[in-house]
Amino acid sequence: GAAMLRSLGALLCLWALRLPAGTGAAARGLDIASYRERVRAMFYHAYEHYLESAFPYDELRPLTCDGQDTWGSFSLTLIDALDTLLILGNVSEFQRVVNVLQEGVDFDIDVNASVFETNIRVVGGLLSAHLLSKKAGVEVEAGWPCSGPLLRMAEEAARKLLPAFQTPTGMPYGTVNLLHGVNPGETPVTCTAGIGTFIVEFATLSHLTGDPVFEDVARKALKALWKNRSDIGLVGNHIDVVTAKWVAQDAGIGAGVDSYFEYLVKGAILLQDKELMSMFLEYNKAIKNYTKFDDWYLWVQMYKGTVSMPVFQSLEAYWPGLQSLIGDVDNAMRTFLNYYTVWKQFGGLPEFYNIPQGYTVDKREGYPLRPELIESAMYLYRATRDPTLLELGRDAVESIEKISKVDCGFATIKDLRDHRLDNRMESFFLAETVKYLYLLFDPDNFIHNDGSDFDVVVTPFGECVLNAGGYIFNTEAHPIDPAALHCCRKRKEEQWEVEDLMQEFYSRKKTKKFTLTRGPDHGEGESAKDPEDASSEKAGEKRNSKKSSHSLLSCPSQSFNSKLAVLGQVFLDNT
Repeated sequence: GAAMLRSLGALLCLWALRLPAGTGAAARGLDIASYRERVRAMFYHAYEHYLESAFPYDELRPLTCDGQDTWGSFSLTLIDALDTLLILGNVSEFQRVVNVLQEGVDFDIDVNASVFETNIRVVGGLLSAHLLSKKAGVEVEAGWPCSGPLLRMAEEAARKLLPAFQTPTGMPYGTVNLLHGVNPGETPVTCTAGIGTFIVEFATLSHLTGDPVFEDVARKALKALWKNRSDIGLVGNHIDVVTAKWVAQDAGIGAGVDSYFEYLVKGAILLQDKELMSMFLEYNKAIKNYTKFDDWYLWVQMYKGTVSMPVFQSLEAYWPGLQSLIGDVDNAMRTFLNYYTVWKQFGGLPEFYNIPQGYTVDKREGYPLRPELIESAMYLYRATRDPTLLELGRDAVESIEKISKVDCGFATIKDLRDHRLDNRMESFFLAETVKYLYLLFDPDNFIHNDGSDFDVVVTPFGECVLNAGGYIFNTEAHPIDPAALHCCRKRKEEQWEVEDLMQEFYSRKKTKKFTLTRGPDHGEGESAKDPEDASSEKAGEKRNSKKSSHSLLSCPSQSFNSKLAVLGQVFLDNT
């Protein structure tokens, strides 16, 4: 009774929030196309000025119309913006940039680079572009997607990061010199996210190249964090990767921790890995128990669970999107609405916001055009179609244009109270912020494919399906096609159940049988002790028929799947 009344009350509150005039779906539906075009114009205003004034440097300095190297010296904004070009439909520029990058980017340089940033921006950007290149009309080589120039570049960049993982714990150093490896005297203190944000890119690399080393080091690092969680199930912010002692003991969902949790969920979906999912669900319980108050999340001491900072950080705004991926849409929506009130108060999300005081925190009043709240709106809009989410998109477009647009691009907002600007345009503005805004306003984008449309490619390892949707975004918004991970299996017994995937499809060849058993090179993460995981059912036999009869994609479904993807799934029960 009481619980029922409470949820009814909550529903009424939410309903009331949506009633003001002009916010109904019809009113919003009218201008979704015009906002989409405004987002496209934003992209080109920033992108063209980067090319004109900043290339080949990493980033544009929009107030002085010049460029600077920030995270290395890779023409970073170009790599980061590449897949956004395709999402906006610009195949000719995508093709041009692929050629520019092949000729111009060199990772054999004497530069100290962030292991985390290089992975998510460079390796992630190159992998995503590699997997999308056929769709973008690039002439791909015969072995694609198991080979190709962008894949070789991604692998080369990732190899430069491997020395960082050679520690007693398997947790990586935070910085590596691209030429010499880890510098002598390098600090052993790394943030949690800098240890746990590799599995999406590194497992993709291992599956495409056949070299297990990448996935192995990423899994080992994830395991080490899990092993070092506190008795109450929380992880801190920074840890010593040599001694495994926690240096910063604040536990929360924001800066320094964020994408570790994100990659447990996304890694679980990408790899169909129950163990990663159960790790996340354990953390999720502890996070709810100790850090959640009134649909806000605070920072607590990782061993005692006492509140250390009653602060909301803008980076935490990814959390509602992550909750939607595990199907927890109601909680996601409630937290999203809290965060959206902060946006409305300032026209952006300050880096830190003091929850009890309802105001910014000293020295943390800036908004560097971050994507996280827009990212959550994009996921939640896919899940609910709630027009409030389009309103956040509208507000973001209006704010960013009004406050941060300058002649040479868009500038970081140094202070949301007086709208002072900083001379920087982070590469994630074009990689993430603009991309998620565009996808929010473009319901028919190929990224939102629900599996009814797909391509079949023939690889040296047999036929496989690509571009069927269910893309997993890395934490820099680079979409990875999960089906691609099943295209390049080197061992017969490891092969994806091609029969189920290709049911009644291109069926001229002789009957074959494949079963999926995961080999030992899959890392201890997916041990054979889980019989459902290594599905032992016989794969359906190919039907011999003259004509290839087309049917919708139908893939084997596993029990924990139903909870997972709210986004267009590749794994559907009854397509």
